[in-house]
Amino acid sequence: MTVHYDQAEGLCEDQDPVTQDYVFTQTMMRIKDPERTLDFYSRVLGMHLIRRFDFPEMKFTLYFLGTLTDDEAAAIPEDRDQRATWVFGHKALLELTHNWGTEDDDSCQYHNGNEEPKGFGHIGFTVPDVYAACDRFEKLGVPFVKKVDAGKMQGLAFIQDPDGYWIEILQADMLEKRGKDWGVQ
Repeated sequence: MTVHYDQAEGLCEDQDPVTQDYVFTQTMMRIKDPERTLDFYSRVLGMHLIRRFDFPEMKFTLYFLGTLTDDEAAAIPEDRDQRATWVFGHKALLELTHNWGTEDDDSCQYHNGNEEPKGFGHIGFTVPDVYAACDRFEKLGVPFVKKVDAGKMQGLAFIQDPDGYWIEILQADMLEKRGKDWGVQ
C-alpha cells in the first residue's frame, strides 16, 4: 500500500515509521519592520500572535503567528512556557524573524525568492470567497502581484506583504471548479 495519494518520481514508498510523529510546524521569513509586518498579518490576514521570543544577546526576535478558530484559540495555554511547547508542536505556523536594527537600515531588503536567482516562492492562504477577499485587499491598499482574474489561472490572486513576500490567496474548491480551465491534469 502506498503512503502517497498521487504519483511522482522520487517518492519513498518505504518511509521510516519514526517519521509518523514528525510535524511540519513553521515557515520562517525575515522581516525588516515588525510593527509594519505584524499589522499586515494581523489586520489584513487575521493572524494571531501566539508566542514571541526575544533573544537580546543575539539581537533578534521571533514572532509565531497562526490562523485560529475560536476553539483552537481557547485551547492555547496561558502559561508562556506551555505556550512555547504548543507552538513547536502545532501544524503550519508562520515564524517572522526580526534582526534588531533592520527597521532603521535603508539598505536592508530581503529577497522574496521570485526574482533571480529564484528560490522561495510564496506562502498561501485559503479564504471562503477569493473575490470578496480580493475586494477587501484592494480597499485596504494591499499591493497585488496578480489580481484574481488576471492571467491564465483565474480565480486566485497573489498579494505582497510589507517585505515583498508573495502570498497566494485562493478558495479551497477553486481548483475543483476551474482545474480543467487551468490545464491541470
